[in-house]
Amino acid sequence: MNKIIEIVQELDTHSVYQELSHPNSGGICVFVGSVREFTNNEQVVALEFETYESMALKEMDRLADAALEKWKLNKVVIKHAVGRKEVQDAVVIVGASSAHRSESFEACRFLIDTLKRTVPIWKKEMFKNKSVWVSAHP
Repeated sequence: MNKIIEIVQELDTHSVYQELSHPNSGGICVFVGSVREFTNNEQVVALEFETYESMALKEMDRLADAALEKWKLNKVVIKHAVGRKEVQDAVVIVGASSAHRSESFEACRFLIDTLKRTVPIWKKEMFKNKSVWVSAHP
């Protein structure tokens, strides 16, 4: 299996290395996105993520295929969490492994940037005195 695509309640950041490891991979690149404490100078209490799961998985799969086709990759991982997440919790993981680091770096950047633009995932930003639903897309 050269790709792992998942929508989950909790992300396991420790398993990603093993999932991307491959005998022909000399480079493994992983990006982990997490909940930060401040957005636009307002203190974040938590984030809540929702998705149209079947459509999101389909788009994530298409994204993985595009990366596998564009770069000479051995494996790709794309995972996004749903539900309430506290400050410092991981919410998204993308990763790529390849023979050389340049392909892994380029693919990883492509994966996170494209995921944020195209995958139907929405987040509610919860602050001390208000909550706001926003697209996870920039």
